[in-house]
Amino acid sequence: MEFDKVFKSAMNTDVALLDVILKYLHKQKGKQMRPMFVMLSAHIFGDVNPATYRAASLIELLHTATLVHDDVVDDANERRGFFSLNALWKNKISVLSGDFLLSKGLLLSMEHKDYDLLQIVAKATQEMSEGELLQIEKARRLDITEEVYFEIIRKKTASLIASCCAVGAASVHASADDVEKMRLFGEKVGLAFQIKDDIFDFKKAGDIGKPKGIDIKEQKMTLPLIYMLHQISSAEKRTIIRIIKKDHNNPQKVQEIIDKVNGSGGIEYAEKKMQSLIDEALDLLSDHPSSPHLDALIKLVNYSVQRSK
Repeated sequence: MEFDKVFKSAMNTDVALLDVILKYLHKQKGKQMRPMFVMLSAHIFGDVNPATYRAASLIELLHTATLVHDDVVDDANERRGFFSLNALWKNKISVLSGDFLLSKGLLLSMEHKDYDLLQIVAKATQEMSEGELLQIEKARRLDITEEVYFEIIRKKTASLIASCCAVGAASVHASADDVEKMRLFGEKVGLAFQIKDDIFDFKKAGDIGKPKGIDIKEQKMTLPLIYMLHQISSAEKRTIIRIIKKDHNNPQKVQEIIDKVNGSGGIEYAEKKMQSLIDEALDLLSDHPSSPHLDALIKLVNYSVQRSK
């Protein structure tokens, strides 16, 4: 695949240690859904060209850098079934490796004068940082509204998917209106992605591969939990928040919250919100003539919210 060639080339280095680390990262690449969003968004508006491959590589370099940095921040030892970089090479080398990936993405765009594409991705990078910090700020009280929750996930998660779709369209010289339409499409899809992850945390054992209750243990306020908290009395709400703050490592207490969320209709509420966002996103594509690439983009969106892990 041409994208993979461009991406691997962008990761080249003469530093032996860094070369080993980058090869290790490349081996554990995931589904690469973000580059797929870039490529399919480009195909809808024109012929894919070298700028499109560079845009997809820029996105993937940025995404990989943020994952490396996230593992350091979260003190995580695993990523996609592999040891994380910080587990093998410690924090300093991991942070510097993430910085290298980010700088390589910037250089790739600058060297080819892809300034319009870089501007789109730079805006997403800013919003991702703001989203993480907003979540940390609000997590101290653990009493956020649904409106604040959506602002957090719009910045933290949806902004990157939005930039994938916008940068794909921009790479084939789509109009400003079409680039903005694809950005909005990606944002709605990204919001739905995050809600899907929220739902995973409360699914019964055996339904999914992700361990249940992880978000509660990490004191993250997710949509099913927020919904449940708004259905109970103030006294019950204070009790739940106290458990999340003080007993989030107690499996029995965490299970009590999971059961309460499942019994409140929180899962169904989140699923309804997720589907509404997907419907709104797909409606933005309704005026495009049917094509194999449009069909593939729609299938990618549907797969992302129907996946079991």
